[in-house]
Amino acid sequence: MTDASARPFVIVPCLNEALAIRKLLEGVLAHCRDVIVIDDGSTDDTANIVAQLPVTLIRHPARRGKGEALRAGFREALKRGASGVLTMDGDGQHDPADTPRILAAARQFPGAMIVGARMLERHRQPNARRRANDFADWGISWGCGRPVADTQSGQRWYPHAAVELVALPAQDFVFEAAILIAASRDLDMPVVSVPIACRYDSNARHSHFRPVRDVARITLYTIGRIVHYGSVLQSYRASHDGPPQVYDPERRLDAAPSAPLAGANGS
Repeated sequence: MTDASARPFVIVPCLNEALAIRKLLEGVLAHCRDVIVIDDGSTDDTANIVAQLPVTLIRHPARRGKGEALRAGFREALKRGASGVLTMDGDGQHDPADTPRILAAARQFPGAMIVGARMLERHRQPNARRRANDFADWGISWGCGRPVADTQSGQRWYPHAAVELVALPAQDFVFEAAILIAASRDLDMPVVSVPIACRYDSNARHSHFRPVRDVARITLYTIGRIVHYGSVLQSYRASHDGPPQVYDPERRLDAAPSAPLAGANGS
């Protein structure tokens, strides 16, 4: 099942996103009719707002972490016959208008994982987050055995084969790294990045991602996977000797003030 137009689902994990969730979902629904929202134990009005919209709502009575929220969404999408899933965070950081670009890349590269990579307007990203993300890219690319742009992005297209990795034993933010590494290594799945803008609202709620704690957990997991797969030096060279694969037919990177990563602008 590699046709991204067959029946894509959008999965939105959220926790206390009452300020942003309605606008986000209304934007998503303009591009995709199959939307699953996982409320991971919110204590604000998030669930009530979501319940007013034509989406599927899964509620966790208490917080279980992003990994469990994504698992719940993946399992529901698989039950419903999804050809793949597009994940987006519930805080409004991801622009629903990028959905057609990511799905177009999925059609152009059937069977590949597509990452909405925050390569545009990087000056908007807080310095601490940018440094943490750069370090994660360095390490997780090594774990994948291939260069990957923006390994921490939550806006991703997972083809059906990647969604079936739902049972991987990894929790919270480590889960996204685990799927990226397993898909790359075990399935030899290509990873293609689509440039998107960094969107940070100064009025948004504080991020649930903790750079020190979560990067440490992701790092320990990744080191374990690098050792597990072996050929450590070969994997390092394969992941750092060239640029990541980038799909940018609109040449948005060319129009940006700076392009920190280079890649294929077409197919």
